[in-house]
Amino acid sequence: MISKQILDKAKTYFSLSLITLVLLACDDEITVDTGSSTPILNIDAWVNDKSEEQYIYLTTTQDYFDDELPPVVSGAEVTITDSEQNTFTFTEDTDSDEGAYVWVPDSTTSNLVVEGRTYTLSVIVDGEEFTSTSTAGRVPQVDSISIYLEVKEGRMKDEYIAEFWAVDPVGTGDTYWIKTYKNGTLLTKPSELNIAYDASKNSGGLDGVTFISNVREGINANETDDDGFRSSPLTFLDSIYVEINSLTEASFSYMSEVITQTNKDGGISELLTSSALANVSCNIYSTSENGSVVVGFFNVSTTSGLGKKFRTVSDLSP
Repeated sequence: MISKQILDKAKTYFSLSLITLVLLACDDEITVDTGSSTPILNIDAWVNDKSEEQYIYLTTTQDYFDDELPPVVSGAEVTITDSEQNTFTFTEDTDSDEGAYVWVPDSTTSNLVVEGRTYTLSVIVDGEEFTSTSTAGRVPQVDSISIYLEVKEGRMKDEYIAEFWAVDPVGTGDTYWIKTYKNGTLLTKPSELNIAYDASKNSGGLDGVTFISNVREGINANETDDDGFRSSPLTFLDSIYVEINSLTEASFSYMSEVITQTNKDGGISELLTSSALANVSCNIYSTSENGSVVVGFFNVSTTSGLGKKFRTVSDLSP
């Protein structure tokens, strides 16, 4: 769930910055009134072609400093229809505290997403329909994952770095989200979000070649030790799984906005020099004239993936 993860990171960043302000103010008391706003429907709809349960999350927005999960939206009708007129119904998970609606594969349909098809999302809440469309793009196969030792100087510790190898298909306009699972856990820090436009980071770059090093090595965890120094992304017996997910261009722009707004260093300088946080783009809208405001995003992905376990020094690339 992108929305919840990014909200948690943003809250942490902003809270730390406010603490800094209070400390700098000495004896002056600072009261921050962020006000309250009317809840807005949030639709978090990212589905893929894997033969597993697919989830869409419906919640409402909340006041910035509310320290609890966003309120869930119950009783909605949620479907996705593809360009071949196949309809997939998502059923509310009444035990979920995240507003989950789930589609379960069966013996006749094991995959929801097929490359090249266009999908239409329909969410009906209290009689009002919200909709969006997304087309499933292509992804290259992950050929291999290599690990090498990067020797540091001075007080910096040596690091074991992983990189994946894959070739972007010929033809501009392919966009990707490269996810990494370390020891089975998805890396979700803003600094760990890894996206690519063709074989590089931005449009107008390389096409039809091996992904550039910044993308290949973007799969590594960003971790620090107890003293605040950077830790090696990998150690012996760690496992890593790399998964390439296709994005639409609109989804790529959305992810770029998310990275810009959340991957910040923090501190007083951020409050004074950075632009204010604002809602990122949304590709979902109400079908009603003068309909309700909605936030969130809809994307369908094809995927490819490969894993590797770091067992011994023999696993290192020459």
